[in-house]
Amino acid sequence: MANTLTNLLPDLYAALDVVSREMTGLIPSVTMDARIDRAAKGQSVYIPIAPANAAGEDISPTMTLPVAADQTIGNTSVVISKARSFPFSWNGNEQGHLSTGVGYLPIRANQMLQAMRAAVNEVEADLSALQKTFSRAYGTPTTTPFGTAGDFTDATQTLKILKDNGAPLTDNQLVVNTAAGANFLGKQSSSSVQFNDSVMRQGVFMTTSGMDIRESSFIQTQTAGAMANATTLAADALTVGQTTINLATAGTGVVAAGDIITLANDTNKYVVTSVTFAGVNPAAGDSIVIAAPGIKVAQAAGARAITVTATSARNMAFNRSAIILATRMPERPQEGDMALDVTSITDPRTGLTFEVAIYPGHRMIRYEISLAWGVKNIKPEHTALLIG
Repeated sequence: MANTLTNLLPDLYAALDVVSREMTGLIPSVTMDARIDRAAKGQSVYIPIAPANAAGEDISPTMTLPVAADQTIGNTSVVISKARSFPFSWNGNEQGHLSTGVGYLPIRANQMLQAMRAAVNEVEADLSALQKTFSRAYGTPTTTPFGTAGDFTDATQTLKILKDNGAPLTDNQLVVNTAAGANFLGKQSSSSVQFNDSVMRQGVFMTTSGMDIRESSFIQTQTAGAMANATTLAADALTVGQTTINLATAGTGVVAAGDIITLANDTNKYVVTSVTFAGVNPAAGDSIVIAAPGIKVAQAAGARAITVTATSARNMAFNRSAIILATRMPERPQEGDMALDVTSITDPRTGLTFEVAIYPGHRMIRYEISLAWGVKNIKPEHTALLIG
């Protein structure tokens, strides 16, 4: 039997060429881990994380070896959480009706375009949802970044969070929504801004302030939680690195993962990663967990007012190594299945590899564009939000 997908490759590449120009700047900004291709759907793959080194010790010459400097190597898991197909089908009668008009092949090419577009967009949306795991935030709600011509402060202050958290100085990324992107293109196009063909490669505007700036249509705007007039537990001091904040019985409403809070006497904007609330209002025993590296400003015991940052867009800054995108083609039985033919095609712009399969039926044919993937923020310290 002839390879029925060979003649489809021009259509596939044409479709990918269009889809790759969608505003999906997160996919090319993160790390793709090829080791995940051995994992089944739902299976965890563990990535080792080296601990911070303890304080140094004085060197004391001696004729005996010093004691071993053992460390406990941490880890985090990445799971292939989705295995998805994006199908469409035709029967002979439908194809016949088109023989006197525009024809079947151009429509099929457009269907492939839309299937791949849907797959890319779903991956991009999953990456944007990781904003709820980021460390801290900079910016003002409802104020779109880059609104002042020639001013890159929004980028530099967000990068400052990464630097303060110890992120590498290279390969940092800033992915903004289309509103911030419009400001960037409209207000930052001075002679010092050197645009080039990178704008055509997944919306890469330029590298400035130590970050590659890209654009995504999937940056989230999170509605703020309703918690008001809440305080920390009066008996608790706040220590640098602390991630759990115990609440007093005060105020009303609750917050959820992804909310951003500030504490009295501390200007840092902390991202909430999880919460424990027994009821609809704060009470003793309730707590908020913020992302690593935790509290930045130590405070003595006392009730500290907690303020919830208003609803805002969550533009995402991070070091490439902090965000893992694990992708592979979906598994097939070792004995094969009913597919008439199967091939793969890699999008050179995003690096995503799709499986393309064709299944015969009774006077029908079904096409499937498929992908399996999972996402994880493995290093919250190396991530930050630019809100607006």
